[in-house]
Amino acid sequence: MNIIKYNAICNLGRNIEEIFRKALNGECEDTFCVDFELPEIKDRDYDLRCNKLLLEVLKPLKVEELDRERTGIVVATTNSGVEEYEISKNPKHFQIGNPAEFLHKYFGFKNYYASVSTACSSGIKAFAIARKLLDTNQCETVIVAGVDPISKVPLFGFDSLEILSKERSLPFSKNRKGINIGEGAAAFIVKKDGGRIRVSEIGETTDFYHSTTPDPDAVEAESAIRLALGDINPEEVDYINLHGTGTQANDLMEARAIFNVFGNKVPASSIKPLTGHCLGAAASIEIALCCKLLESEEGKVYPHIFDGEYDETLPKIWLADKTTERKVSTCLSTSFGFGGTNCAIVLRREDEF
Repeated sequence: MNIIKYNAICNLGRNIEEIFRKALNGECEDTFCVDFELPEIKDRDYDLRCNKLLLEVLKPLKVEELDRERTGIVVATTNSGVEEYEISKNPKHFQIGNPAEFLHKYFGFKNYYASVSTACSSGIKAFAIARKLLDTNQCETVIVAGVDPISKVPLFGFDSLEILSKERSLPFSKNRKGINIGEGAAAFIVKKDGGRIRVSEIGETTDFYHSTTPDPDAVEAESAIRLALGDINPEEVDYINLHGTGTQANDLMEARAIFNVFGNKVPASSIKPLTGHCLGAAASIEIALCCKLLESEEGKVYPHIFDGEYDETLPKIWLADKTTERKVSTCLSTSFGFGGTNCAIVLRREDEF
């Protein structure tokens, strides 16, 4: 499965070019909100911020030119329109399937459409579904997207778990206090062949450990990474995009999983100190950033922005900084969510292999 086109929007910018440049330079914004104007939607059933974010991110991809009979849609989300439902009381608004249904109806597509919601791993899960649609010839093209707006429900939820930080998150720091919530969207056009970026493999596992806490031994998280690597040797990976939430439990688990597979030999970073944790859109935005890195000739990777005080109780992994140089032909991105859902995806630059 190959990624043909892609785009993203978040607090760092209104397109992937702006986001890429700021992320590569480690530039922080004062807010994790998308603060630019979004398109209007006249249909009250779909007049949701998540759908406005989708329309904005899809603009440069020209999806209206795709074959309506042979194009599928898979949208990752966790919030959908739950924020709007509090006022509207329209049951369409809190349905997880609303964003995918909206795109299907808005652009007049006739094939498969679905939303996927597996907490923070949703974005990678959407790619797994898209691959099945292509492999079974259900579709010849799939629009894969991830979207989430900021909503009071997850804000209060994370706060009740005492993992919401009032300060900028500091993944893997001994001073970390939790996550920041962000918002945004990313979208991709994928086909079996074509383009320069190939989804090499996807690894999916489940912890069966706890509803909101990952297994500290990282057994299944490590397994998901190894499944995503497939026949690729760990030393062939040039960069790792970490889930990196800045919570005590996630960073312990992830550091252990990464160290068990790669030691401290591959540069890694989390972009969540820059973008916030965009929940159902997080993995999608991070995959888009990985795609941009694979196409870049900068010879750099995204720096890990934190206070520099690594938690020495964690296995020592290589956190990239602004001086880290590396030509990136293969990268791994990880995502872990509530319910013990673990995902990893490996992307490779097609002309290199």
